[in-house]
Amino acid sequence: MLASGAQHGLRMQPNLRSFSTAVAANAVPALSEATTSSAGWLSKLFGGSSRLTVPMTDPLPGIELPAPTPPPAKAPTTETTTLPNGVTIASEQTLGPTATLGLYVNSGSVYESPSETGLSHLLEYMAFKTTSNRTHFRLVREVESIGANVLASASREQMAYNIDVVKTNVPEALEILVDSVVNPKFVSWEVNAAINKMREDIKSVKDNPQTVLLEGMHEVAYTGGLARPLIVPESALGGLSAGKLADFVARNYTAPRIALAGAGVAQDELVSLAQPLLEFLPKTGAEPQPKSTYVGGDFRQAGTDLTHAMLAFEFSGGWNDMKGSVAVTVLQFLLGGGGSFSAGGPGKGMHSRLYRRVLNANEWVHNCTAFNSLYNDTGLVGIFISGDCQGNAQRSAKMIDILTTELQAVAKGVPAEELERAKLAAISSVYMNLESRAVVAEDIGRQILTYGHRKPVPEFVKAIKELTPDSLAKIVAKILKTPPTVASLGDISNLPRYDAIAARFR
Repeated sequence: MLASGAQHGLRMQPNLRSFSTAVAANAVPALSEATTSSAGWLSKLFGGSSRLTVPMTDPLPGIELPAPTPPPAKAPTTETTTLPNGVTIASEQTLGPTATLGLYVNSGSVYESPSETGLSHLLEYMAFKTTSNRTHFRLVREVESIGANVLASASREQMAYNIDVVKTNVPEALEILVDSVVNPKFVSWEVNAAINKMREDIKSVKDNPQTVLLEGMHEVAYTGGLARPLIVPESALGGLSAGKLADFVARNYTAPRIALAGAGVAQDELVSLAQPLLEFLPKTGAEPQPKSTYVGGDFRQAGTDLTHAMLAFEFSGGWNDMKGSVAVTVLQFLLGGGGSFSAGGPGKGMHSRLYRRVLNANEWVHNCTAFNSLYNDTGLVGIFISGDCQGNAQRSAKMIDILTTELQAVAKGVPAEELERAKLAAISSVYMNLESRAVVAEDIGRQILTYGHRKPVPEFVKAIKELTPDSLAKIVAKILKTPPTVASLGDISNLPRYDAIAARFR
């Protein structure tokens, strides 16, 4: 059989070569009449011609298309229930054998007092540790026994705790999740171990310029809660303790500030399982979020050989401004950007403005990326740039020129075709991300805490489609009227002064 197969392969080779050269030499428009030839077995495949002339948009002759599968009777919807004590439970059914459950809390670094700096960061490290009902060892063994994955994350305004599990193990997973979040014991030796782990991790954070600049930017851009660090400074680690953690959780983890979200689980089932676990939480009124006022400012830190800089402005309204937040989202796709080397593969992001106008035109620029950090009522919108200035004052000035020029250019208007491409990219990203159960659960939980309900995805997509070049330009122009915030790191000796940068936007 091997010999026979080899012989067949040798006989077929000449025909394959003649077919490919024939196509190259006799290329014709796709809709033109096919020319017959004696190309052997290929002629039979393509209906008597050695040329492929049927457009890809037309069915092949003699091939019967299968009937399309009808769409579901109705799209899945998010169902919401509020318990008597104020805990909100919301879920959406998804296909597949697994489910994601998440507890989301209106608690983060904005709620910390100066003496509590770093507690939210520490809570992330203390997630799924010893509780009033379980040792850490037992909790880990139970998570392993049901094949679950757990994750916790801290942000400035919210804490998130998630567990992924096979649907048949949802009851056990939910009990573990709730116990971990509402009954933490904060054993002193576990707290000390977490603090030591944080100390090591903080050292690696210093090697990430974007993280350092974003933390520094919040410090100078705002007064109030948003000015407090999310990543605990090393100098504040000594002030963290189990007692402070317990007081912080008791004050902030109250029923009206907690949302339980589920993806891949029926609402009736989730409510029946969760109510006995959550109904004992205190009905204490939600503490108002500490006020944050945007002021703008300048953060500079010498360090690496490269020069890294961020320029940002305030987007007043944050997530509560639906049209504005949609415009800011599309703006990020419009500007895009990336690194001079893309790990995502050739061509990634090459149609975005920053890739075409900055990275392709300046070989010394290593990275140029648009970013935004949005919160409930405010946010930062800007561009990050990184390059090798080599002590060159002209390059340092050029770096700031790039940041100001690209933002001001959008405020003057963008071509409709370019905006349409960015809008389609934003819509695509929304739908692709929502294919993940974890993203669906997070979207439900965070929207419940922000809006009190989950906005339908079509509503968000509709707002994207309605965005026009004129409306985008007006929103960006309004953003650029706020005081700028500049953050720089590395070789910063030749960067323009803050007042000179601010003067460009007056």
